[in-house]
Amino acid sequence: MTTRPPREERDPDRLTWWDTTWRVGAALLLGLFVWTLTAVMTFPSPEEELSDTFRTFWLVLVDPVIGLVATGLMILRRRWPVPIAVVTTLLTGVSVFAAGAQSIVLVSLATRRRWREIVPVTALSVLVSLVNTRVVYPDPEPLPLWVEAVLTALIIIVTVAIGYAIGSRRALVASWVDRARSAEAEQSARVAQAQTAERSRIAREMHDVLAHRISLVTMHSGLLTYRPDLPEGERRKAIAAIDTNARAALTDLREVLGVLRDEDGSGSLRPQHTLRDLPELLDDARAAGTRLTLDDGGVDLSSVPESTGRTAYRVVQEGLTNARKHAPGAAVTVTLSGRPGGVLRVEVVNPRAVGSQPAVPGSGLGLLGLAERVELAGGEMRHGWDTGDQHRLVVSLPWAT
Repeated sequence: MTTRPPREERDPDRLTWWDTTWRVGAALLLGLFVWTLTAVMTFPSPEEELSDTFRTFWLVLVDPVIGLVATGLMILRRRWPVPIAVVTTLLTGVSVFAAGAQSIVLVSLATRRRWREIVPVTALSVLVSLVNTRVVYPDPEPLPLWVEAVLTALIIIVTVAIGYAIGSRRALVASWVDRARSAEAEQSARVAQAQTAERSRIAREMHDVLAHRISLVTMHSGLLTYRPDLPEGERRKAIAAIDTNARAALTDLREVLGVLRDEDGSGSLRPQHTLRDLPELLDDARAAGTRLTLDDGGVDLSSVPESTGRTAYRVVQEGLTNARKHAPGAAVTVTLSGRPGGVLRVEVVNPRAVGSQPAVPGSGLGLLGLAERVELAGGEMRHGWDTGDQHRLVVSLPWAT
């Protein structure tokens, strides 16, 4: 299965050729508009234009060149935002064509939303603009200084506000992106946690099911080994039981391994057993030669909730498995008691081993896994030998109504 390499995300601070192209074009168009407007306002008639040769030369030849220099410097505004903003602002003092580049640089500076940078550059822009309109290109009919200062300040403040709004929008989008990434990371963590929990559940199921099957196989094979004088009928019955349980164990193992290998998690185990299946479990144990007594205490097995019934079934199964492992040949008593709205009590009792059959070695993990299962179900578990030399496995589970 091939995986697609992750798509490289674009760096928001790196401009593409298109970003640079349209900004340069906008700066040139805006600069050309301001330059044309200045020419019309400064030289309203051809006679007046010709009377000031130096100013005409400056406006026609020098001013556009300075504007092109400012436009070139504008490309470096991301690398040096404040120095480029200061330089382009100073250039607008002697070139109206540079106003286009300076406006875009000022907007870019405002997107950073740092008032310690914005306020000084804004004040400098107002001052330089007044110098340009009063000294370099004076208006034949100038407005009062304070009126012109207010109008200039309003235009620059609007420019700064546009940049600040763009910066706020970018920050908002960045926060959305961060939230989306955090949500994806949390979702991935939850999926991984769920997969780990599912594999732990499968491991417990594998232990419960296989331990039960293998204990039956071991008990019958031990019977054939230590009882060579068995009648032919019982011998055939033991061999059939070994064959049946070995095949069932292989089937269960294949199913569990299939789930563990399932990458997309679509596979699932067969429906788990509940207390409704308890008679079948006890019949299998009796058929294997276990002397078994059930005291159901009047409990209606079909009325026990499914989740509680699954845990109770595993308790009985683990108790029978441990009895066959560590006390082969001993009688086992299973006792149920309880009522809805209270607790369901499950007790599995067996004495020590009888006869000379060796005990089956165990991993020691069965009761640990069972204790975890009972704790997750909100119950309590106790086990051990009592004073009467009886091993008791006692579990209390909440029984919801």
